[in-house]
Amino acid sequence: MTEPLPDLLVAPIVQAALAEDLGRAGDITSQACVPANARLSAVFAARQPGAVAGLSCARLAIAALDPHAHFAAAVDDGAHVEAGAVLARVEANARALLGAERVALNLLGRLCGIASLTRTYVAAVEGTRALIVDTRKTTPGLRALEKYAVRCGGGVNHRFGLDDAILIKDNHIAACGSVGEAVRRAKAAAGHLTKVEVEIDGLTQLEEALKYGPDVVMLDNFSLDDLAEAVRRTAGRAVLEASGGVNLATVRAIAETGVDVISVGALTHSASVLDIGLDAA
Repeated sequence: MTEPLPDLLVAPIVQAALAEDLGRAGDITSQACVPANARLSAVFAARQPGAVAGLSCARLAIAALDPHAHFAAAVDDGAHVEAGAVLARVEANARALLGAERVALNLLGRLCGIASLTRTYVAAVEGTRALIVDTRKTTPGLRALEKYAVRCGGGVNHRFGLDDAILIKDNHIAACGSVGEAVRRAKAAAGHLTKVEVEIDGLTQLEEALKYGPDVVMLDNFSLDDLAEAVRRTAGRAVLEASGGVNLATVRAIAETGVDVISVGALTHSASVLDIGLDAA
C-alpha cells in the first residue's frame, strides 16, 4: 500500500477543478431535474483492468459539495483490479454527487492510468537492478498527484521541481563551457543534502564528469552498447540513469545493460486514462 497524500495537499486541486466545472451557477441540470433533498447511492467501478490511484480525489470532490456524504473505498491505492471491480461505494445528496461526478472521474481515471502504465514498465524490468522513475513532464498543477500515481504503480519519483536537486543539462553545460566546469561549480554550490546530476550525450564526456564527483550521471539517448560500456567504466562511482526515447519495446534491453535508473517521461505525459464509471446502485 502506498502512503496516501494528505488531504491538505489534494483538496485545493480538487476544489479548483470543481470551481472550473460548476462555473457561475452550479449544476443547472441537476437543479432543474433532481429534488434538493434527494439522496443517491452509487459505486465507482473499473471498466478495464489496471492499478488504482487517486481515490482521495473522488472522496474529496464529493465531500466538498456534501460534507455529510458517506464514501467507502473498496480497495487501496496501489491495488491491481480487474474489469468490473468496485473501487468505492458512495451515498450522498444526489445533486452534490452529480455535480462532483466528472471531476471525481477525471482525476481518478487520470491517476489510475498513470499507475497502470507505470506498473507495466516496472513489470517489464523485473529481475534487473533498474528502477523506473518519472520526470517533470507532468500536467501543470497536477504534479504532486501524478507523481503519487507513479508510486502507486511501483515506480520511483525523480526530482519534484527545480529546487530539490541539481540537474545539469546540455544548455547549462553550454553556458558553463564544459561538463567538468559545470559539475565543479554545482558541487561547490550544493548544500550537503543536495545531490548533483549531470546529463551527458556520449562516452567522451563520462570521465570528465566523473572526475568532479557527481552523484548521478544521466546517459541521454545512449545506444545499448554505450550504456553497457558506461556501466563498466563508471564501476559504481555514480548512479547511472538512462534517459531518452524509452518505451515498452526497449526498456528491458536498457535495464539489462546494468544501469541503475531508467527515466520515462511517458509515465505522465502519455498515459491513457483508465476507464472508470460512476454507476447508481
